[in-house]
Amino acid sequence: MSLQHQQQERSEHLEDTAFVLPFSALDRDLLALAGGKGANLGEMARAGFPVPPGFCVTTAAYELAAAGADLEETLTALAGTSAGDSSRLAALAQAARDSILRSPIPPEIAESICAAYQSLGNGETLAVSVRSSATAEDLPYASFAGQQETYLNIIGSEAVLDAVRRCWASLWTDRAVSYRATQGIDHRTVQLAVVVQRMVEAAVAGVLFTANPLTGRRRQAVIDANPGLGEAVVSGATNPDHFVVTTATGEIVERRLGDKRVIIKGSPGGGTVRTESLDGGDSACLSDDQVRALVALGARVESHYAAPQDIEWAIDPAGQIWLLQTRPITTLFPLPATAPTTDDALRVYFSFNVVQGVYRPFTPMGGSAFPLFASALAGAFGLTPRDPLSGPAGLVAEAASRLFLDVTAPLRSSFGRKFLIGAARVGETLSAGLFEQLTTDPRLSLV
Repeated sequence: MSLQHQQQERSEHLEDTAFVLPFSALDRDLLALAGGKGANLGEMARAGFPVPPGFCVTTAAYELAAAGADLEETLTALAGTSAGDSSRLAALAQAARDSILRSPIPPEIAESICAAYQSLGNGETLAVSVRSSATAEDLPYASFAGQQETYLNIIGSEAVLDAVRRCWASLWTDRAVSYRATQGIDHRTVQLAVVVQRMVEAAVAGVLFTANPLTGRRRQAVIDANPGLGEAVVSGATNPDHFVVTTATGEIVERRLGDKRVIIKGSPGGGTVRTESLDGGDSACLSDDQVRALVALGARVESHYAAPQDIEWAIDPAGQIWLLQTRPITTLFPLPATAPTTDDALRVYFSFNVVQGVYRPFTPMGGSAFPLFASALAGAFGLTPRDPLSGPAGLVAEAASRLFLDVTAPLRSSFGRKFLIGAARVGETLSAGLFEQLTTDPRLSLV
């Protein structure tokens, strides 16, 4: 039996038996049952990362609740409505939300949620966050970020049930319905889980990228931090402190203090309160040790997932770091297989796509023709490959179906420099200047 089949059977078994599951029962393979947030929180908790305890109200619960809300007529109408009919889509989205909000939560689901909530607080009333976890959150071709709701500092069983119902309804916001229609996604196929998690009384919180999302550098981490709850950072309500750190050494290579004017904190009676501070820019809200501790923890998470991560975190008044969410950074351009693995190494890639004015990925035919061109170029250096159809070893690189020439070796030879600069002056004058600049880099000294 294949691993994929085993995972599917496990998910179907859990779906048949559980409306509520603790994080300890979840992992990244249960996306269909727990949604993106729930699956990743379970994965991190099971791997031993510091995740506040919680549970997931599964998509099985949503499916039963939605059936009781009698959405069939609305779903049929949505299927027959074009993406361009915004007013009709908005009216149907409102109808779906109203149906879910006025329908009582099925008793068996409500009992399971309340029992899990009471267990989470050991019988005491506990402040929790209640967050939507959609099954479509991590689709590679669509981004659903911010389309469903999050409710912070929810206190009491009835408030938790109400927040869960509102999360379910948020699957049918005007924005979410319009987006799915535009993307051609069947509304019947998207379901919602809900994550209920112990609320961290954050002294400071924010986001951590384990690779630099602006430059693409994989060995630099980026932190945005603000006093109070991280909602101020992720919503863009504040100008946070900004740190860029070399992952391997912990060196803080950039430190930019924000005014941190907006601070969001939990209210004693539940919910949040937003305040403004006029002196937040005088000092950093994280110490250097805390910055390095966050980067080190982020590196462990990245290693676990074998991919750069976008992490939400919080630090409580006792100094404990908590991880609240992780997801892959989807905006990084892929690296060629020959990319250097250390900061002191250097490889220079020349984009054949851009030179040819081809900004989209090569077709398979173009990808097959390019090695022939590279073989001819190598022949100019007296390095004609044995198989021109395969191209010269080490000269051709591919990333994201774009093709590159690895010109590192030519830049380390006198003849190669003359050839590259001379050829570029004829047809790519901007590149000629860049090649000349690269000849001054000590890592590309003549050999």
